[in-house]
Amino acid sequence: MGGSKRTKFSGRPLVVSTIGIDQRQLFGQRGAYLREIELEFPVKIVARGDEIQIYGDPEPSEQVKALFEDMIRHIADGGYISEQTLQYAIDSVRGINRSEVPALDDDRILLTNRKVPLRPRSEGQRHYVDAIFGSDLVFAIGPAGTGKTYLAVACAVRFLKERRIDRIVLVRPAVETDEKLGFLPGDMKEKVDPYLRPLYDALYDMLPRGQVERYLENGVIEVAPLAFMRGRTLNNSFIILDEAQNTTIRQMKMFLTRLGMNSKTVITGDITQIDLADKSLSGLLNAPKVLEGIPGIEFVYLTDRDVVRHPLVQEIIMAYERWENGKDKQVEE
Repeated sequence: MGGSKRTKFSGRPLVVSTIGIDQRQLFGQRGAYLREIELEFPVKIVARGDEIQIYGDPEPSEQVKALFEDMIRHIADGGYISEQTLQYAIDSVRGINRSEVPALDDDRILLTNRKVPLRPRSEGQRHYVDAIFGSDLVFAIGPAGTGKTYLAVACAVRFLKERRIDRIVLVRPAVETDEKLGFLPGDMKEKVDPYLRPLYDALYDMLPRGQVERYLENGVIEVAPLAFMRGRTLNNSFIILDEAQNTTIRQMKMFLTRLGMNSKTVITGDITQIDLADKSLSGLLNAPKVLEGIPGIEFVYLTDRDVVRHPLVQEIIMAYERWENGKDKQVEE
C-alpha cells in the first residue's frame, strides 16, 4: 500500500460533485474510505457540502478524481461500495490488473424493466446473492426490507434468461389470520392471490407484464400456495419459498424434499413475524438446528443493516428489537 505523506498541500484542488449521492456509501463508515484513499495516494481529501476537494500533485490528484467518479457512477447505478470494490477501484485507476477481484460493474444481477441495474446494496445482500449462485439450497433469514424475496426473484429471472433452468416456481404458505380463506369471495386462485402478491410485484419489476402473463399461462412461471407442492418433484427449476416462518416443521420437510435434479431452492423468512398459533412449530426456526453444516445448504442471516426500504424501516425494526429484548428481560427477572 502506498503511504500518504502527511504534509501541507497548497494550490487549487480538483473538485468532484456528490450531488444526489449517498455520501455514507461513498465515504464509508465515519469516513473510513476517505482515510483509506489518503493512505493509498499522496493527496489530501476535503469533503465540503456536496463536493469533494482533492489537494496534491497533478497525477495522483487526477487518479483520485477518476476513482471518485467511478465510485459515484457505481452508486448512481444502484451499486454498493465495499472494502473489496474500493480496493478494486484503487487498483484500476493505477492500471493494476487484479482479475481475482470482481469489477465494480460485475455484481449486477440484471436490468429491471426501467433499465435500472439491480445489484446487492449491502454486504449482507452481497453474501446472500453469492450464496444463491454458489449453493443449491439457501435459507435467507432476516427482517422486512432486506431484499430477501426481491433478490431471490431477480436471481431466478436471470437463471431463466440464461437458460440454466426451465421454470420458476414461487411458493408461499397461505396462513389464515383474522379472516378465514373459506369466507373470502372467489375461487381458490382468487382466495390465495393476495398472499402471493409480493411475488407478482417482484416479477413485474423484472419482466414485461405481457411476458409474465405468457409465462404464467404456459407454466414457465408458477405461483402457488405451499399446499400445492405435496407429491411433486421439481426438476430444472428455480424454487422460492417466501414467508417460510409460517410453515410448520412438517410442511418445511415436505417442501425441502420436492427438490429435483438441476434445481435450486431459496427459502426466505422473518422469524420475528411468525403467524402460527404455536411459534415454536415454525419450520424456519427448526431448519438451522436440523440442517446447518450439510454441504450444499447455506444459511444467510440479514440484519437491520441490510434494510433498503425507507430509512424509517430500519429505525422501526431496531425499536421493536429493543422492545422485545426488554420484554424478554422482564420475563427472566
